[in-house]
Amino acid sequence: MRMRFLMALALVAAMAGVSSAETALNGAGATFPNPIYQKWFSEYHNAHSDVKINYQSIGSGGGIQQLTAGTVDFGASDGPMTDEQLAKVSGKVFHIPTVLGAVVPTYNITGVTSELKFSGEVLADIYLGNIQKWNDPRLGKSNPGVKFPDEEIVVVHRTDGSGTTYIFTDFLSKVSPAWKDKVGKGTSVNWPAGLGGKGNEGVSGMVKQTAGSIGYVELIYAVSNKMSYGSVQNPAGNFVKGSLESVTAAAASVKDMPDDFRVSITNAPGKEAYPISSFTWLLVPAEWSDAGKQKAFVDFLNWMVEKGQTMTSALEYAPLPKNVAQKVKARIKDVKVKAKQTAQK
Repeated sequence: MRMRFLMALALVAAMAGVSSAETALNGAGATFPNPIYQKWFSEYHNAHSDVKINYQSIGSGGGIQQLTAGTVDFGASDGPMTDEQLAKVSGKVFHIPTVLGAVVPTYNITGVTSELKFSGEVLADIYLGNIQKWNDPRLGKSNPGVKFPDEEIVVVHRTDGSGTTYIFTDFLSKVSPAWKDKVGKGTSVNWPAGLGGKGNEGVSGMVKQTAGSIGYVELIYAVSNKMSYGSVQNPAGNFVKGSLESVTAAAASVKDMPDDFRVSITNAPGKEAYPISSFTWLLVPAEWSDAGKQKAFVDFLNWMVEKGQTMTSALEYAPLPKNVAQKVKARIKDVKVKAKQTAQK
């Protein structure tokens, strides 16, 4: 009798396991925040085994495309969607800020191991093809004492639609009228010169392998790959290196966060502010047809704003400012289950 009872209990437990199936959420987009997103999604799954969040690091442009096509549950971008892009999506989309990071100029110059200093104008002219050799006097002016080689500069940029590109070109458009007129800002632009790499990973790899090269990558990729990266001149005239502290200083420039969270903080004022800093966003549908997925993702977003923010500094990201985190919590409450349509008679 006891054996039958134990077998019955085991059967009930097995059936319960089947009924409490795992909720799977799929997202795609920015490579800029991929290291912290992978950390968060893994940690959240460890604490909530019934929820698994899959994320493809394919670039902001790809994330926006997949969200628009409805092939993912959420997207991710470092460049806010334009009004035109938002109009193409079925239903309203919220921009949910997650962390802040820095895009840094990284380089591989023969015989140069010191940390270099770049003005925005010089970076723009390098990417415009106007400065073609490392021993150009304009580079020497900002870097006295550095012995630059007579070496061609190999410009490396992203080939995919990229929020990292958006941040970098947004900065260049603010500091260089020539860049603004000839190239402008965007997740994809017509590059005047250079070689292309896919993702932050691709650009990092190409710079490491190519003598005389310069590229732009998210800070964690430069740090984790032990790559040289330079400081950049901010509006106060100071050369500042990308770091947790300097990105936080740039975030402090946002006094009134707009309700839709679409804001640029490149070239932010402040003596300690790093000028190529940015928020990055999850692109979240305001209404979900699947109640289970909606609850799972809302629970994750609340966890992200609270516990998730304590994990950012280890990966060289800055947490959301407290005033922004409070606004994000309020916005998360607006992520709802889609109301069922009443059938017409």
